[in-house]
Amino acid sequence: MFDKEKLKELNEKFNDYNSMVNKVLQKFPERKKEFFSSSGYEIKRLYTPLDLANINYEEDIGFPGKYPFTRGVQPTMYRGKFWTMRQYAGFGTAEESNKRYKYLLSQGQMGLSVAFDLPTQIGYDSDDPMAEGEVGKVGVAIDSLEDMEILFDGIPLDKVSTSMTINSTAAILLAMYIAVAEKQGVPKDKLSGTIQNDILKEYIARGTYIFPPQPSMRIITDIFDYCSKNMPKWNPISISGYHIREAGATAVQEVAFTLADAIAYVETAIKAGLDPNVFGQRLSFFFAAHNNFLEEIAKFRAARRLWAKIMKERFGVTNEKAMRLRFHTQTGGSTLTAQQPLNNIVRVTLQALAAVLGGTQSLHTNSYDEALGLPTEESAMIALRTQQIIAYESGVADTIDPFAGSYVVESLTNTIEKMATDYIEKIDAMGGMIKAIENGFVQKEIHESAYKMQIAVEKGEEIIVGINKFQVEEELNKSEVLKVDPALEEKQKIKLKKLREKRDNEKVQKALKNVMKAASSDENIMPYILEAVKTYATVGEISNVLREVFGEYSETIII
Repeated sequence: MFDKEKLKELNEKFNDYNSMVNKVLQKFPERKKEFFSSSGYEIKRLYTPLDLANINYEEDIGFPGKYPFTRGVQPTMYRGKFWTMRQYAGFGTAEESNKRYKYLLSQGQMGLSVAFDLPTQIGYDSDDPMAEGEVGKVGVAIDSLEDMEILFDGIPLDKVSTSMTINSTAAILLAMYIAVAEKQGVPKDKLSGTIQNDILKEYIARGTYIFPPQPSMRIITDIFDYCSKNMPKWNPISISGYHIREAGATAVQEVAFTLADAIAYVETAIKAGLDPNVFGQRLSFFFAAHNNFLEEIAKFRAARRLWAKIMKERFGVTNEKAMRLRFHTQTGGSTLTAQQPLNNIVRVTLQALAAVLGGTQSLHTNSYDEALGLPTEESAMIALRTQQIIAYESGVADTIDPFAGSYVVESLTNTIEKMATDYIEKIDAMGGMIKAIENGFVQKEIHESAYKMQIAVEKGEEIIVGINKFQVEEELNKSEVLKVDPALEEKQKIKLKKLREKRDNEKVQKALKNVMKAASSDENIMPYILEAVKTYATVGEISNVLREVFGEYSETIII
């Protein structure tokens, strides 16, 4: 991209600059002897065209909406329309969460993002002894289609895009969503949204798994197949680096392990006879945005370019739409501090801005009080307004990929792509991502990164404002923290008891037997789960049937 003679001249001038710097350093030393990113690569003092001497604009950067998609997946990006502004929400009962959704939509939110409670995520009903004390705590409690009907009451599903953070029980919750839509008169081919449905990262970082990897992958493939035939606007998976990053991974590890998971899903789907040119169009991804502003922008660009190359070169995909890495971003929950919580507004703003400059398709901004408890209505409003101010007032959405051509951002993009590729090759040599998870390689890498970061914070090598520097005496005002009323758990149990008394239990048992029969065969399981939820069979009942067929997963012990 640069003239060789000009680069030669520049190199000489750069050497002169370094000589000058060395004299300055004798009087005015820099803050550190060396600067490194969390991923371990060196951050140079200065970046110049010399760092991009081998770059080819068309092959490495290109144009938005065209391979390799470094600059974005749409030709006009935010000049056409802004990213989807979502706020991840859900707590207590379906009635409580429905009120919050309607409030957020009235304030300009563009799509829903549903948080489910822990029992729902791991296939237990609210009255199961395993659910005690957890009902409605980290999300909304959904036991049956009745709860789902209440959750989306008065919300037109043909006009709202919905994202559901659900994995082990994704097939069940998707079936419930389809059934609610049908009751509203909305056919499934008109529904738009996403289910997370990314089980591999549960084994790595999050822990809400039920079944072993192989049957879990079979369920995911069934969902791919069902959605590709019946739900053309629906994303059947959101391959998630977010939770990997939140567990302590570096930016490079987040990209590498997320794309390695994605490779495993594509390979499994191809073995099942699905065409990556078709299902690849509906794959979506989910990343975190953390505090290192330039690294985060470069990370998103590197991930997009690397995935396009993987789909084209590894899987022989010819449909460019199936090469696009479309992603949702959430600001970093693990970066929020309980100390001086208003500082989190600044952190979230920087992270959200990095996501937008990195070309995200949708965005959730964390509320400043989430290190203390569930977001209040006020804090959720500030989080949403943060996105709206970036969109309407900052001007950064008026031009596409404004950091393209920046010597540092292009150089970091190349570095992150190279380091992530090295990780993927190492995982390939182990036999793929499932093998790498089973032998604990991925988990161990993340643990080591998290440990190094914690040591750096404790030594003061990494500064966290309000934690290891600039502390102040403060007292938490507990009245400002949202807490779920413990009485809601009892209310949910009573509602579930009444449901079991009034539904047609003969129909329920017949539908559950059909689910078991399908799970024990090669048939697609989705139509049978859909019929079961329509009889008001519960999440726990359907999950228990699948437990009988598939068994349960025991975590790999990391030594």
